[in-house]
Amino acid sequence: MHPLLLAILLAPANPVAKFLYKVFHKDPFRGIYQPNAFDLSILIPYFTILIILSIYGIHRYCLVYLYVKNRGKAPKPLKQFEALPRITIQLPIFNERYVIERLLESVTRIDYPRDLLDIQVLDDSTDETRIVCSRLVSEYASAGHPITYHHRTNREGFKAGALAEGMKSAAGELIAIFDADFSPPPVILQQMVHYFTDPQVAVVQGRWTWINRHYSNLTEIEAILLDGHFVIEHGGRNFSGRFFNFNGTAGMWRRAAIEDAGGWQHDTLTEDTDLSYRAQLKGWKFVYAPNIVCPSELPAEMNSFKTQQARWAKGLIQVAKKILPKVWRSHEPLKIKLEATLHLTANIAYPLMIVFSVILLPAMIVRFYQGWFQMLYLDLPLFLASTCSISSFYMVAQRELYPNAWRSRIKYIPFLMATGIGLAVTNAKAVMEAVVGKETEFVRTPKYRLEARDEGWEGKKYVRRRTGWIPIIELSLACYFLFTTIYSLTMENYLTTPFLLLFLGGYTYMGTMSLFQTPLRRLANAMPSVLRWRTVEHAT
Repeated sequence: MHPLLLAILLAPANPVAKFLYKVFHKDPFRGIYQPNAFDLSILIPYFTILIILSIYGIHRYCLVYLYVKNRGKAPKPLKQFEALPRITIQLPIFNERYVIERLLESVTRIDYPRDLLDIQVLDDSTDETRIVCSRLVSEYASAGHPITYHHRTNREGFKAGALAEGMKSAAGELIAIFDADFSPPPVILQQMVHYFTDPQVAVVQGRWTWINRHYSNLTEIEAILLDGHFVIEHGGRNFSGRFFNFNGTAGMWRRAAIEDAGGWQHDTLTEDTDLSYRAQLKGWKFVYAPNIVCPSELPAEMNSFKTQQARWAKGLIQVAKKILPKVWRSHEPLKIKLEATLHLTANIAYPLMIVFSVILLPAMIVRFYQGWFQMLYLDLPLFLASTCSISSFYMVAQRELYPNAWRSRIKYIPFLMATGIGLAVTNAKAVMEAVVGKETEFVRTPKYRLEARDEGWEGKKYVRRRTGWIPIIELSLACYFLFTTIYSLTMENYLTTPFLLLFLGGYTYMGTMSLFQTPLRRLANAMPSVLRWRTVEHAT
């Protein structure tokens, strides 16, 4: 460190020096470490959290290993149906004005015998979507398509309630489900149906692809996040014989399996995961078919993305509370019980991340005074286990899906890691609500049919304009990490600086975009076209 800077930092009148001396009972001029009770109150939670996060990080490495080891074991249909079974397609809808036309156009183009197909539009909408949807269904029905319109006057059970209500009049022995923001290709039912020649198969889950992946930096990051989920998590779990979950859309159920598992239940926000685990505990087989793809639209607006992630985080913890006792009482192998536990409880990392963020600066100060050697053989391996697993997890997925283009996506990995950290405040709130049993309604993620880069969402309905207090907390944490990063640099603690920059970038990005993404987009759109997309990319 520069002598002048050291003198300023350690000057008796300097408030930092006074703080260190008063709180940590150390004499900064002597540089002698004297452990005390306050140090232990920081270090015990610090290492506890690091160890827990490292366990989940090692679990990511294990999923990568399971996928690479078993990727050649993807299930295949036992045979082809000689006589195709009847299929009901269910389309759960709630206030989807911008995407309903695309969905119905795609579904009515599906290649399957019309006399063996029923299409149910399960519409809980309360806005003009109801009028548009009813009119479109009437037009398609008049053209000979086997489509019917079902509207509920209440949203009891939300999506799970709509699916359960549709089951009462569904004629198919197989049930295919597509959410409003999906655009299923014509061949999708023909690709899925033959897996059900195995009478033990309950579900075939296809892989999601992305209509608007290149819309912005945010959608690029979201695509990488979800690619990792579908390639590594689903592939690693399913191909190695472990439990995995139906994703609520782009898949097909055997009706008998739904009924045998207890039907759709709405006591969690992730009814798809809940039903998946109940069915697998009953002995039903699940199939993940990565070769069956279904395009979908990613949320392009930050607050919608955060709402989606919070709903998934809360829902998985709710399912963990409900299902894990049954899992551990079952006769399933230990590997399945452990995997189910790590899968369903992974989001507990978010509240731990908030606590870790708050105590990181005092922990750094204490560890600095304990010496570099301890930091190198304790802190650094734990940091690497909890964070570096992320890069390998997502890069393996990109390499599997895009062997000729995956290197161009390496640049997004630091931003992806920062985004994951930035989600901590929103998701920690959701997780704690689930832990204490606070009930909240199902808040769907609005979509705007953004298929081209020059299409905007700023003036459309459903944009989440109220941001609440969470962005303020995020920006406050960003300021805290700005100070922490400066302190790290002044103490020449360069090894921790990259990690601190991830926290700083993540909280800054989330807070800023939650508050200012809409005005930034409008400013970008008002600029000359030669400058527009460069600015928009920085804005989103």
